[in-house]
Amino acid sequence: MGDETRALKRLERSIRRRLDARAALDRVVRSLPAIVQIVVGATAAYLLARGLLGHELPLVAVTVTIVALGLARDATPRRVVEIVIGINIGIAVSALLVQVIGQGAWQIAVILAVTLVVARAVSPSAPFAIAAGVQSMLVAVLPAPDGGVFARSLDGLVGGAMALLITALIPRFDLVRQRGEATSLFSLLEQSLSGLHESLRAGDAPAAELALARIRRSQALIDEWSRSLESARGVAAVSPWLRSQRARLAEEVRLLAVADLTTRHVRAIARRVDVIVRDGRPRPVLAELVESAAEVVRLLGRSRDDEAARYAARAVAAVLAGRCTPTAVEGVGDQVVIVLLRPLVFDVLVHLGTPADEARALLPPL
Repeated sequence: MGDETRALKRLERSIRRRLDARAALDRVVRSLPAIVQIVVGATAAYLLARGLLGHELPLVAVTVTIVALGLARDATPRRVVEIVIGINIGIAVSALLVQVIGQGAWQIAVILAVTLVVARAVSPSAPFAIAAGVQSMLVAVLPAPDGGVFARSLDGLVGGAMALLITALIPRFDLVRQRGEATSLFSLLEQSLSGLHESLRAGDAPAAELALARIRRSQALIDEWSRSLESARGVAAVSPWLRSQRARLAEEVRLLAVADLTTRHVRAIARRVDVIVRDGRPRPVLAELVESAAEVVRLLGRSRDDEAARYAARAVAAVLAGRCTPTAVEGVGDQVVIVLLRPLVFDVLVHLGTPADEARALLPPL
């Protein structure tokens, strides 16, 4: 028994090491675009500040580039500009105060406090204030360069300009991962609706609970997709290499909007189904309607890359809209499910190109 326990523990440690190694490799691979940006940008900022400005040790130019680009996935031009402004505010405030009160221990405290107060007044962003504070300390602690403390402000501008240039010329956002987030969301929606269909078909309360638990995990996917898409659009707006992607990204924004609405509708439907199936009674009519909704969502998720799926989704949604009449079922609880299906179908139809008036006319009167 002891040998078996030790063997299991060894196996567990081995699996854990493999998982850790895989996670580490995944982190490195995902960070490669950011690493390339930072290496190229920092090197170029160093060469530019040293060659053009004649600064022997352009430390600030290099650090500004590294901090502004960072390893975060959302290195958009807006975020880079925000960090660069914060950094240069820190440099300017610190340089002014060094001229007035000099350098030393108590001066560091005063300079850092003033810099953070000014940064918080200028921007509500915490990274903005921290970037300003870090750079102000470089100015306050290091000996003044040959050109004086204000020479570092020039280095800061060089680093900021280089960070912006690198953001545009070496795009970072990961189209593969972004598409993975959208696929995961639509897969989750389809699974949730399929679970609700099974619950209604068999009067299975645990299946409804599972579907409800699944759909409650959807918000994190929506938030991640939204952040990814915002980052992608920000970079595509300034990058000459990504001009052709702008129309596709605009369509992705519209898809995200309808996916968000669809998710909200599915959550409401799942909560209602979770209540009504507790009596254990099968509901075949509602089950068929929810099954059709699952098919609409599945086709909607494929519609980004498949025009045929787009037309099929619109056709299935149109048929489903015509069946969404509360009189098809008995009981207020069952009728509420159909009422909740109606806006889901309407929003999908409008997204797929059906005029709002026509989509509304497809729904039977209440």
